[in-house]
Amino acid sequence: MDSLQWNAIFFRIAFTKLEKTSLQYQDLITKESEISIRRQCDLLSINRSSIYYVPVEADKERLLLQEKLMERIDYWHTTMPYLGSRKITKLLVHEGFKVCRKTVRRLLKRMSITAIYPKENLSKRNFKEAIVPYLLRNYKVTAANQVWSIDISYIKMHHGHMYLKTIIDWYSRKIVSWNLSDTLGTAYVLEAVKDAVATYGTPEIINSDQGCQFTSKEYKEMIRNYGIKQSMDGRSRWADNITIERWFRSLKTEKIYPNEFASPRELRKGLIDYVNEYNKVRPHKALSYRTPDS
Repeated sequence: MDSLQWNAIFFRIAFTKLEKTSLQYQDLITKESEISIRRQCDLLSINRSSIYYVPVEADKERLLLQEKLMERIDYWHTTMPYLGSRKITKLLVHEGFKVCRKTVRRLLKRMSITAIYPKENLSKRNFKEAIVPYLLRNYKVTAANQVWSIDISYIKMHHGHMYLKTIIDWYSRKIVSWNLSDTLGTAYVLEAVKDAVATYGTPEIINSDQGCQFTSKEYKEMIRNYGIKQSMDGRSRWADNITIERWFRSLKTEKIYPNEFASPRELRKGLIDYVNEYNKVRPHKALSYRTPDS
């Protein structure tokens, strides 16, 4: 490629004002040109190392192993929520996994799972400012729609996983809202609250853990605009939000673990059936064997 051809290319790029990502500049680089590779890269304003880069395909076996590890971590956390990363690692090793504690801690963080034992926290100033007090200690709940709890839980599928956002009424035990997504994004939490308020009105208090979704500016502003008092569990105090934690445990042991949902659509259908049965059919001892809907 001679100098005239190079000039033609550069004028075309300049006048069309194309983004670099929309034109494969690497395809223009050639070893046969009289211009050196370095000079060609300088003229095209691209990194020389990108010319020699060969994309690596995702390791399917590694991804499958990670999903299996997350499934077992979720199982052990649901069964014994007081276990920390050290003991979960030991259990996984006993099951035959070659895994280190660092990997388990990374997956626990990704799954937004923490053990229930107390530990040091709140070293970050901004995080301290986002925390609100727990309002339900010695608080008497005497009617439906007085106190709600909201939480997020990892839900395994045959391949992959989803995250379930759920709101439960403390008094009636009714699931007033839920949604399913493949991320831990705050938007889905906001959507769950909006749906619950649109159907049942606003409660006096809504309680959550100290997850980043519930300390976010968007969530706090929405709760304040609704006139709802925001309450948060103490750090690693699983019992402060025990109503919804027990519901997640029942859901997983009765519906999720015995079934291998192959797709989000199948999982969503299974959740619809379970929530309808839980709200309308199943008697609850705490309700004198009535259903949440009765």
